[in-house]
Amino acid sequence: MVDELGVAVVGFGWMGRVHSQAYARLPHHYPRLPLRPRLITVAEDVPGRAEEAAAQFGFASATRDWREVAADPRVQAVSITAPNFLHREIAVAMAEAGKHIWIEKPVGLTAEDARAVADAVAKAGVQGAVGFNYRNAPAVEAARELIASGEIGAVTHVRIRLFSDYAAHPDGALTWRYERARGGSGVLGDLASHGADLARFLLGEIASLAADTATFVPERARPAGATAGHALAAGGERGPVENEDYVNCLLRFASGARGVLEACRVSVGEQNNYGFEVHGTQGAVFWDFRRLNELAVSRGSTYQDQPVSTVYVGPGAGEFAAFQPGAANAMGYDDLKVIEAYRFVRSVAEGTAYGTTLTDAVRSAAALDAMTLAAQRKTWVDVEAG
Repeated sequence: MVDELGVAVVGFGWMGRVHSQAYARLPHHYPRLPLRPRLITVAEDVPGRAEEAAAQFGFASATRDWREVAADPRVQAVSITAPNFLHREIAVAMAEAGKHIWIEKPVGLTAEDARAVADAVAKAGVQGAVGFNYRNAPAVEAARELIASGEIGAVTHVRIRLFSDYAAHPDGALTWRYERARGGSGVLGDLASHGADLARFLLGEIASLAADTATFVPERARPAGATAGHALAAGGERGPVENEDYVNCLLRFASGARGVLEACRVSVGEQNNYGFEVHGTQGAVFWDFRRLNELAVSRGSTYQDQPVSTVYVGPGAGEFAAFQPGAANAMGYDDLKVIEAYRFVRSVAEGTAYGTTLTDAVRSAAALDAMTLAAQRKTWVDVEAG
């Protein structure tokens, strides 16, 4: 008999839907998981949205007040997919109420926020998982193993890119994402947080960095009502964009390797162009999110004119076998969130952390804080270890 895990979702924009779908798919991909999520309640303060979500996804109840979730004895685990400025308050309250939490990055607005959540989770003795989904790609996990095995020699340098056009339209609505007090550091929290996590996942800790930031779309129109995703708001009263559209960062790793991390939310012509290039003394490995299940690998002993081969990952790489039977069968973005859900629920079932943790969130947030400070000071800044 499989035990049930009562789960709730707080915040029901696109990411709330992704979490809900991931929970629903777990029995299909991980039938031996000893806990089966049951969708108990959904919280969303936009009128009517929680009720619509409950009807569509099968939640037993709906509410506009997330505090009711914290008080609900039916709920043992909570997905927190609300806007960034609410992360700390909600996550701390849920942990103090004894709920396990799966929270989207960047876990608040600053490293201080992330530490507060991590401390609350540790004090409560609950599990905490974080939505750094790109590290869950089987190809990324295969790349990490290849690097760690020494197949490309000692890593010398890495380039990580996260280019998107979701904010490129000048009529994009002036939502919370563009306000410093509610959205935090703009593209740093949105995209560079993933880049910092990938850098650490592949190469280890970042010791210091230098950064430059810019805002290329300085004003946007205020939306007339509730928005979801990246809606347009042409004709509304215009207000200032308070945070960054772009960041370029030079990295120095504790290992001695060097790196470049570049992220932009207003890159016209770039649709989710995310990826990395890791170079070593004997080879290199390349990954592009848009070709999720492929790696380009150069290894050998010829150095000059050494060829690059395409490798299609398959069973044996990360969690690939839970989704497809053989190499070159495609996986997609939502599958990465199913993997994340699996590792979260497994953590709850076994009492041991699997996948990304609040420690990862704290260290990513520390790198983001260092980027902000480095851009202000125009100098190199050390990255705090924890």
